[in-house]
Amino acid sequence: MNTAHDELPPVTNMKKPAKAGEFTVRAVIAAMFVAAIIGLSYPYVVMKLGFGPNISVVSAFFGYLALGIFFKDYNRWENNIVQTAGTSAGQTAFLCVLMAAFDMLRMDPALGFTLEISPVQSFMWLSTAGILGVLLAVPMRRHFVIDEKLTYADGVAAAETLVILDSKGTQARATTRSMGISTGLSAILMILREDARVLAAAWYRIPEMTAIGANGAKLAFGVSWSLLSFGSGMLVGMRVNASMLLGTVISWYILPDMLLGHGVIDQLTRRKILMWVMWPATGMLIAGGLTALVLRWRVLVRTFTNLSADSVGSDDFPMSWVIAGSAISGTALVLVQKFVLGMPVWMTLVSILLSIPLMLVGLRVLGETNWGPISALSNMMQAVFGILAPGHIAANMVASGVTGSIATESEGLMQDYKTGDMIGSNPRYLTYAQLMAVPIGAAAVSYVYPLLRDTYGIGGENGLQSPISQKWAGFATLLSKGLGALPHGALAALAVAVVIGILLTVLETTRFKKWTPSPTGLGIGMLVPASAIITMFLGGLTEVLWHRADAKSWGRHLTPLASGFIAGEAIVAVILPMLVAAGLLVLQP
Repeated sequence: MNTAHDELPPVTNMKKPAKAGEFTVRAVIAAMFVAAIIGLSYPYVVMKLGFGPNISVVSAFFGYLALGIFFKDYNRWENNIVQTAGTSAGQTAFLCVLMAAFDMLRMDPALGFTLEISPVQSFMWLSTAGILGVLLAVPMRRHFVIDEKLTYADGVAAAETLVILDSKGTQARATTRSMGISTGLSAILMILREDARVLAAAWYRIPEMTAIGANGAKLAFGVSWSLLSFGSGMLVGMRVNASMLLGTVISWYILPDMLLGHGVIDQLTRRKILMWVMWPATGMLIAGGLTALVLRWRVLVRTFTNLSADSVGSDDFPMSWVIAGSAISGTALVLVQKFVLGMPVWMTLVSILLSIPLMLVGLRVLGETNWGPISALSNMMQAVFGILAPGHIAANMVASGVTGSIATESEGLMQDYKTGDMIGSNPRYLTYAQLMAVPIGAAAVSYVYPLLRDTYGIGGENGLQSPISQKWAGFATLLSKGLGALPHGALAALAVAVVIGILLTVLETTRFKKWTPSPTGLGIGMLVPASAIITMFLGGLTEVLWHRADAKSWGRHLTPLASGFIAGEAIVAVILPMLVAAGLLVLQP
């Protein structure tokens, strides 16, 4: 978060006053409320966009609202408890991509994949794996945050936000108004859109998108009337926005006619194009992620050579609790995966043991680059189980899900530890908040994912595309069927995409990074509906022009405004299926 507020002290090495409350009753109540909101809304955001914006900052704003409405004397340390819980729930809810991948795999009868997880089963699975991920990361705080002082940029942004909001001055009030107004506008626009199916056909409904070109409507190539997409574009940076736009132009403007003309597809439909495009997109995403890890080999070496035995301080969650909790949650995970998911005990133990070094790698990469390689680490586990259990798609997916859960929760916790270190929070209390919120996030995603799937659809022509899920399922399919099962021409496209992904990732390490397309952005842009990407680009362009025109107002209002745009649509998108399920709303045809 870039801001211009010289009147505030630098956010570093702050000390908490002795009388200041932190893990208070009101903070815990607000934390549970915000965790539920973030946990319920985040799956829609992730599956619609293909990535998750910085939830630490969004949670801090929600904490400010939840505490500030009822308590005028709350402080930044209490709000940090709230944002930590929100981050934890959001990280857990991120695993909706795994649920979606399961559904995508079941769409192909030839795979023989029949694993279907009920809401109760997914809650048990995500809770045990998530709690284990938090506990395994606790001993790493002192090493990565205190000793090495790694950046963890999202944690820094959250600390800055907490200090601004705690000032309770004109800037805090201005940011609150910005978020409140943008949240309301986004919510209203979502209700009025035709894809929400709230208004009767006789009423005027705002179109989901405005098509561009002859095939625009058929291929979702146009401008989406989604402030969620617009707000996300304001936050991700112009290089990533431009990369995603390039990917979407290739997939949804250039390739369709070429594929149809060469007989690769027999119909110009989004579904048929997506089934071909997903392979080069998946190749680029995986190649880019794994190459980034290889290029950081020195980082990986330091990860395992610089760890000290004295890694836990007096204010940390006690090491004896870490050991006992890890043993209990690990045992619970073994039992859940054996009796609920049909995973042999040895496979679960192997996946846990291998996930620990992968977690350490992810924590360092995140700290140095602010890039969380969750997807790449999960793909590595998929490759391992492609060797250990060839053809066993269920084992492949479940094992990689363990890695994804552990990596996701540990990365969220380390960002929160960074925030806490900057403003003087007690790390033990932050761990409490994380552990408390994991089951909330697991319950939220277990409840809301089936509602989103049944209301909006997953994949298909108009459903939530969830590019991460497509990549996850696609890699599992590839490992199971082999390269020969790819559609005509897809193997060559995949090979080219892999090479491009490697080259672009290498160029990102040079002085040409500014002008190098992001391989991750390209891959996501190829998978996400073009209308969402084009709208994100317009949001990014607006952010650039705004910064040039008035840097001061940009610094004050950009993040809360964009956060509100994201939150408004996401919350309404979740509330509508809830109302339908409760029999209080009937969606229009």
